[in-house]
Amino acid sequence: MEYNFTDRELKLLNSNLAIKLLLQQEEIDPVKVLRYVKYEKQIERLQVELIQLQQWVIENNKRVCILFEGRDAAGKGGAIRRITHHLNPRNYRVVALPKPNNVEGGQWYFQRYINKLPNQGEIVLFDRSWYNRAIVEPLNGFCTNEEYEMFLQEVVNFENMITRDGLILIKFYFSISKKEQANRFSEIKSDPLKSWKLSPIDDEKQVLWDKNTAYKERMFKESTTKENPWVIIKANRKTQARIEAINYILKSVPYKPKK
Repeated sequence: MEYNFTDRELKLLNSNLAIKLLLQQEEIDPVKVLRYVKYEKQIERLQVELIQLQQWVIENNKRVCILFEGRDAAGKGGAIRRITHHLNPRNYRVVALPKPNNVEGGQWYFQRYINKLPNQGEIVLFDRSWYNRAIVEPLNGFCTNEEYEMFLQEVVNFENMITRDGLILIKFYFSISKKEQANRFSEIKSDPLKSWKLSPIDDEKQVLWDKNTAYKERMFKESTTKENPWVIIKANRKTQARIEAINYILKSVPYKPKK
C-alpha cells in the first residue's frame, strides 16, 4: 500500500510513541498509529490548558463542579482520567459515591452530595452524581416513585442555589448507541484487568435500554435550564468525546489562558 504522508506526519511517525505502537501491531497500520499519535498530541495541548485553568481556580478561590452522567460503559471514567491526569492532586477530587448507608438513607437526598461539593480553589468531578435518582435508582427499583418525583421537583432549585452562590456547574451526559454498549460490555468481560467494572445488574442494561431512554429523556426535560444546561457528548468514539468534553470545560470556565 502506498502512503502519502506530509513531512509533519512523518515526523510524528518517527516519534517514540508511534514506533512503540507500530512494533506492537501484528499487521502494521501507520494510518491508525498516526491518528492515535495526533490524538495524543491534541490531548496534551488541552491538558496544558487545564493546568492553567486549575491555577486560575486556585488563585481566585473559585469552585468548579463537573458531573459525568451516561449509560454504563459510555466512557465517563476514561474522560475523567484524561482531564485530571496532570492536574495538581491537592486541588481536585473525583467523587464516586457508593450505595447510601443506613444513616444517609434517612437524610435529605441531596445532603451527602452537598458534603462533597468543591471548596474554594478546588475542582470536583462526580463520576455519577445526584442524578442517580433520575435514572439509575428508578430503573433498578432503588427508590420509590414518590422519591423520584420529589427529586425532579427539587433538582432545579437545588442547582440554582449552589450556582447563584458562585459555584461553576457543568453537566455532561455521555451518549452511546445500544450496539456500542454491547461491544464494550463484551470487551470488558474478556479483559481480566477490566472485568471488575461489571456488576450482576449490568447484564440487564441492554434489556432495559428503552426504559432507560425514557428516564433519560424526562431527566433532560425536567432539569435542563438556561443557567445549568445538559451538555450531551456523543461518545461512540472515546477519543473524540474526551476532546469535546475538555474543550467545553475550557470554554465554560473564564480563566485567562497564557501563551
